[in-house]
Amino acid sequence: MSVSCSILIPAHNEVGYIEPCLEALLASDATGARVEVIVMANGCTDATVQVARSFAGRFATKGWPLSVLNLEAGGKMAALNAGDRTAVHGARIYVDADVVVTPPLIAQLAQVLDTEEVRYASGSPVVQAAGSAFTRAYARFWASLPFCTHGVPGFGVFAVNRAARQRWGAFPDIISDDTFVRLSFTPSERHRVPATYSWPMIEGMAALIKVRRRQDIGVAEVKTEFPELWDNHDPVPEDAKPVWKLALQAPLGFVAFAIVALAVRLPHRSQERWARGR
Repeated sequence: MSVSCSILIPAHNEVGYIEPCLEALLASDATGARVEVIVMANGCTDATVQVARSFAGRFATKGWPLSVLNLEAGGKMAALNAGDRTAVHGARIYVDADVVVTPPLIAQLAQVLDTEEVRYASGSPVVQAAGSAFTRAYARFWASLPFCTHGVPGFGVFAVNRAARQRWGAFPDIISDDTFVRLSFTPSERHRVPATYSWPMIEGMAALIKVRRRQDIGVAEVKTEFPELWDNHDPVPEDAKPVWKLALQAPLGFVAFAIVALAVRLPHRSQERWARGR
């Protein structure tokens, strides 16, 4: 058995990304329970709304009704809150619009969430980088860090059951939704399923710096506004390789990673809170 769930997809100008995301969901294995899909198109100036709605018939045939919310204002947290207000099922699976799930992922998440115990869950991320050599080197090194290889990182996809969703109310107006939600649960409450999903690394050094800066600001924001959550970090696993060993194994990746990390600390102009570096 598995639990009925609502799949929530915040989307801001996602033409070219939302199509493979929805195609992958259409190819997902049956869960054995009811599923609905909600796309929260927020502040879109492209054809995201029309493209997403064009999938409605195929999702109806699958038995997973698709609805598209056309929200005038941009902002991921507001979009997530709008999706939560619309969702009919207690279990929620939050999927970024540029993520591509593998067929077993949704069913495995729904099965893990089928309990009255508090459960947070995610899949096993596969970081994709198809651009420049710099981006590929950075992505390989980043994906080898303990945060990605151990625990339940939850970037791009995270899920909670009804009991877990009661852990917080509305999404707060912060940058890092995945960090806030993940740290709202203890390591023993977080579960990683074996099914994978593809998460795209943004392209180019300038874009990597921009996004890394936003990530750092987002994490600091959670630490400042919700300090009680900070104890819920995963402990460093005993079998995790130290950074110096990873650097020896992938020196080019380490150099790329270090360049971005150092550049983030340089003076910079303020940027849009919700801008994406791609």
